[in-house]
Amino acid sequence: MSDNKLNYLLVNSTNEFLVEYNTLEENSRYKLTGFSGSTGEALVTPKTIFLFVDGRYHIQADLEVNHENVTVVKLQQGQKYIDELLKRIPENQTLGLFAKKNSQKKVEILAAGRNIKLLDSDPLDNNSLKVNSENITLPFELTGAASEEKIAKISQKLSDNQALYITDLDEVSYLFNMRNFSQNYSAKIRGKCLIFNSNAILFTGEKLLHLEEFLKKIDKEVFIDKSTINAYDFALLSNTKSLEQNPVQIMKSQKTNAELEHLKDAFARTDNAVYAIRDFIETNDNISEFDIAVQLAKEFKKQGALGLSFSSIVAKDENSALAHYSKSSKEEIIQDGSLILIDCGAYFEGGLATDITRVFVKGNPTDLHKKIYTMVLKAFLRAYNFKNPQNGYEIDKMVHEFFNSQELDGFVFNHGLGHGIGINVHEYPPNLSSGEIAKTLLKDGMCFSIEPGLYKQGFFGIRLENSCYFKDNKIHSFVNMNYEKKLINFDLLDEQEKEWLKEFEVK
Repeated sequence: MSDNKLNYLLVNSTNEFLVEYNTLEENSRYKLTGFSGSTGEALVTPKTIFLFVDGRYHIQADLEVNHENVTVVKLQQGQKYIDELLKRIPENQTLGLFAKKNSQKKVEILAAGRNIKLLDSDPLDNNSLKVNSENITLPFELTGAASEEKIAKISQKLSDNQALYITDLDEVSYLFNMRNFSQNYSAKIRGKCLIFNSNAILFTGEKLLHLEEFLKKIDKEVFIDKSTINAYDFALLSNTKSLEQNPVQIMKSQKTNAELEHLKDAFARTDNAVYAIRDFIETNDNISEFDIAVQLAKEFKKQGALGLSFSSIVAKDENSALAHYSKSSKEEIIQDGSLILIDCGAYFEGGLATDITRVFVKGNPTDLHKKIYTMVLKAFLRAYNFKNPQNGYEIDKMVHEFFNSQELDGFVFNHGLGHGIGINVHEYPPNLSSGEIAKTLLKDGMCFSIEPGLYKQGFFGIRLENSCYFKDNKIHSFVNMNYEKKLINFDLLDEQEKEWLKEFEVK
């Protein structure tokens, strides 16, 4: 910072591809702060390091950082990260940004409010190119659309002097019907591509080493998505035009019938793995969170999973109040009366993520366990049966209003209701939250989670998540895993909710 005459420096959790689930060895924010959550960035200031985290990570961040040099900024529902970041940087100060780790859109937003200096390299990086040598091409029966067909829909709209540059890994993997299962919690290939009106070029593996020189020489107008291209790549292009709407993002959000059929099969196998882990908890004593997580990975493998779609959350009792608890500790032993929250998912041969959350209890639950479980179940049933939904925003709003109308004994719902699902376990659109992206119109083939939750620090948390798809103006569930009869207080369900519950197994 001193060498570059910086007053402030933003340290990111992502890599040059701006991925959400980055490995910890590539995560500079983790190296700086010790916070291992998937999202959240750190601002280095003259007096402290501010770590910005959303509601999923409030408790986890407090537990993982050294509070002598890190101040946790706990973003509340509706608070915007950029606004809170700018509040902590005086107007006459210079903010350093790593050009490869920040989108051009974010750089422009920050540049409108502060002095910005872009840095070509991050000193916390190990600077080693990860060669993606294990890419596989999916058969047509798993995709329902050939790569040539997808690319043609874009290229036919380009003139001779135009090109489209795609840097988002989900979009590249989708366009070329390719997957790579060599990295934990990912099925995407590591690559970027250029589409012209007569051909498309994929840069992956060793070819990525030559991409920079290629970009500098392009003499065409290049369409880019400022929210997905990093600022470093943007600066290499001499003639760019920002997309008003990213065509690949929209295309991949609507799953083909083949993709929906694959997901139905993948979720049936996911249900089997979760059924098996339910039995494992019921029939074994003296087991830990770690033991359950290890067994769960084995159960997914038995079902043919090629990898997990994210690090499974296995959280007992107080740990379940951390929405994204990630420790799965050997020391946390399941006792009689223990509540266990499990959030998990996997990738099968089609490379589309599954995602489910269920809550179990060893032995008998308390009355409070039953009350909160039932309240979350009521919220799910209401969201799932929302009549004629137009977008995820209105469904999320309804659930928050429902919770706000109830007496919840200090338990809170502090995250969005759901997210899109695709090659990445978090895809958008669609989205179910209070954000602008959630106002995107729901269309046939869109897949998303519905996952209401209630949490209270020092007590426990309940989250019930079904992944679903939208078709014929109705929400349908991929998940058929049962709900726990002994955790439901049926006196708290009205007649309509009891009728809705009949669609799902309860045992």
